[in-house]
Amino acid sequence: MILVPFPDMNPLARSLAPALGADLSLLDWHRFPDGESLMTLPDDMRDADVAILATLRDPDRLALPLRFAAQTAREMGARNVGLIAPYLGYMRQDRRFRDGQAISAKLFAGFLAESFDWLVTVDPHLHRIARLEDVFTIPAGRVASAPRLAAWIRTNLPDAVLLGPDSESQQWVAEVARLAARPYEVLRKVRTGDHQVDISVPESAALLEGTPVILDDIASSGRTMARAVERLLAAGTGSPVCLAIHAVFAEGAHDVIMSAGAARIVTTDTIPHPSNAIGTAAMLATAVRSLVSGLDLPSSGKNRLTPTCSDRNSQ
Repeated sequence: MILVPFPDMNPLARSLAPALGADLSLLDWHRFPDGESLMTLPDDMRDADVAILATLRDPDRLALPLRFAAQTAREMGARNVGLIAPYLGYMRQDRRFRDGQAISAKLFAGFLAESFDWLVTVDPHLHRIARLEDVFTIPAGRVASAPRLAAWIRTNLPDAVLLGPDSESQQWVAEVARLAARPYEVLRKVRTGDHQVDISVPESAALLEGTPVILDDIASSGRTMARAVERLLAAGTGSPVCLAIHAVFAEGAHDVIMSAGAARIVTTDTIPHPSNAIGTAAMLATAVRSLVSGLDLPSSGKNRLTPTCSDRNSQ
């Protein structure tokens, strides 16, 4: 396998390549002053299994470069091309909340499937979507970060009391708490706008005796975590540690959480950020090997976006 990381993913790639037993080949992404991109890959990928590593923190900016990179790998002889996307964007808009809205999750999954033969990601934000297979037409592997989060908690916060900031977070909090053998609670969130939320804190003796650990899959605006921190401190707890799987962090979000009184913010390395403290290379490598070894992938050096003769005749 040849692992080709997008530039900001080079630190993770240096751990992931040996774990995969893959050759590491760097990609050059040149952006012209007018905003267009030129992607340059190794010129010989003959009969290689190629894995492109790109976290989709900013999917609109990455969408065309991803397509360009995947297609160029095929033109350079790749047998098949997969995508390792530690963070997978656009999974939250999974239905029409108002008439006329795009169902972005299905549309983006279809867009990626046109360029890649398989995909592996870490804890995608699936709420009403039960499985990745429900939106992807290519083989898609879902990596669970719960064992790594639980191991970090056991080592660093043995008195932790885990807290989910809302009902959606329960699926992650409950599993991490089970693996870490620690108690957990789920707070109640009421959102009144994009940046306005309120949080209710249950009465719990464990919260006052242990270290509160607020766990969520995504830290985006930071408002939910910040409000939870404020409410916990008002209830008399110690300074909470905030633990997030994906460090999405809109501008200023990290500072918002810390200013609210958090003791520390810890994230995995699915999105590069100074708060990264939990590595995902080993579990990504295991998932990729398992997925690829179980597939009978045909040679896909042809242009996947060009219809075949039979396709043209049917149009």
